[in-house]
Amino acid sequence: MSTSPTIAALVPCYNEELSIASVVRDLRAAVPEMTIYVYDNSSTDRTSEVAREAGAVVRREERKGKGNVVRRAFADVEADIYVLIDGDDTYDAAALPEMIRTLQEGPYDHILGVRQETTNSAYRPGHALGNRGFNWLVGNIFGSEVSDMLSGYRVMSRRFVKSFPALSREFEIETELTVHAMSVRVPQAEVSVGFKDRPEGSESKLRTYHDGFRILNLIAQLVRHERPMLFYGIVATLLALVGILVGIPVIADFVTTGLVPRLPSAILAIGVVLAGGLAAVIGLILDGVLKARREVSRLNYLTYSAPPSV
Repeated sequence: MSTSPTIAALVPCYNEELSIASVVRDLRAAVPEMTIYVYDNSSTDRTSEVAREAGAVVRREERKGKGNVVRRAFADVEADIYVLIDGDDTYDAAALPEMIRTLQEGPYDHILGVRQETTNSAYRPGHALGNRGFNWLVGNIFGSEVSDMLSGYRVMSRRFVKSFPALSREFEIETELTVHAMSVRVPQAEVSVGFKDRPEGSESKLRTYHDGFRILNLIAQLVRHERPMLFYGIVATLLALVGILVGIPVIADFVTTGLVPRLPSAILAIGVVLAGGLAAVIGLILDGVLKARREVSRLNYLTYSAPPSV
């Protein structure tokens, strides 16, 4: 006789006293059998007390940053199915049963909650445009379409969670989750979820430009690690072009006069072209390392069973 899967909701929080009780209550109503873990990220208000009074299991992560919270929660909590949702009460908890059912029917390892605004002001100015830009950039770099890579609402299998390295420290964690799913090529799907304004008096922790640049930096680092031939190929091409441009006048003088009057330029051109060749070799070596690393990641992923089906 099959047993019901264990389901855990992981709710990162920082100063969410005004919203956390509603989040816990809505999650409990959506999936009554689910254990709800609220991870208080060193709040200075009554977030922990309110969450505990609402019936959640409260844990505390002292190191600031959502990435640090997710890393801790993924390591500590044992379940068959994991739900990751922000504690700001902007996501529709009523969509959770459909997300879990989709995960099990697939079976999939990663279900992304794609935000659909239910109010005109749910997105802060610039966030929607920035999100679309990141979706396009990551989708084209990693060859897999994504509709809302910055969504904080996801349902994941145990094998996805336990094979995820969780290296990010702050809000870049959503980007890392998305790229991990693409790199390991896990079966995944998307489900539309409602997205509304934060409660009155509550402020977003996102800093548009600061966090946007952090995400861009993470994407660049992930390209370097996950697409080394692309990254170092671009570097090698640019260096080779610079070397050729610097060397053309030197070659022209040599063809005309048989002399090399611009010796510094000649040395510079040779050095830059050699650096480009070295970058190409580094790309080839790291591409081989990447293949071995992905094989290890895949084998680690396969040590866990598939999500329990309905």
